[in-house]
Amino acid sequence: MDNHTDRMPLRIVIGTKTYSSWSLRGWLAIAHTGLSFTEHKLALDTPEFFDQIGDLSPTRCVPVLLHGDRKIWDSLAIIDYCARLAPEMNWWPDDLAAYGHARSITAEMHSGFMALRRYAPMNFRGRWSGLSLNPPVARDVQRIDQIWQECRAASAGAGNFLFGPFGAADMMYAPVASRFATYDIAASPASKRYMEAVLAHPLVARWANAARREKQEVIQDELPKDIKSLG
Repeated sequence: MDNHTDRMPLRIVIGTKTYSSWSLRGWLAIAHTGLSFTEHKLALDTPEFFDQIGDLSPTRCVPVLLHGDRKIWDSLAIIDYCARLAPEMNWWPDDLAAYGHARSITAEMHSGFMALRRYAPMNFRGRWSGLSLNPPVARDVQRIDQIWQECRAASAGAGNFLFGPFGAADMMYAPVASRFATYDIAASPASKRYMEAVLAHPLVARWANAARREKQEVIQDELPKDIKSLG
């Protein structure tokens, strides 16, 4: 960074940590830089959120990174911006083939897995088990498990994450790992080990601990305790 950019304050606007999966991705990126930043949390679906978000984010969505007078919105854009703020940190694989793979699965996460998102919202405070999966959710789960297995097989010995060290692809899949844990979704042994590594990562654990201290409930992101199926 140049001296001017280095002096500009960094602030990330996020939603309720229990539920806001895209906020988690953006927050992991800025926290991963190691730079000093502040967070501005708006409780989702509250008058406070709707009163303030329009002045903070052009899309009226979280997260948005505020860097001086700059606004960077969308989690993947925040990840790439943060990679320029702290290029010495690990973000994407150096190997060109691995880079292409990482970019592809990250884009797939960014635009796909709609059934899992719809029927299994991120919820760090909830726990369900014994749930059946409807076919669209099951297909999403199968594809995610395949991605995780392939990445871990290719990076075995290089670290515990998708491409070895914790990086951008793991930031994108961290909320998915939390969903698998929340809803006790079955996965292959390799994927289970990956999930455990993600959830034990200091930054993810820091977010999870803060989420568990929250009191707000967002009704549309809470499933009935007696639910039998996702979907």
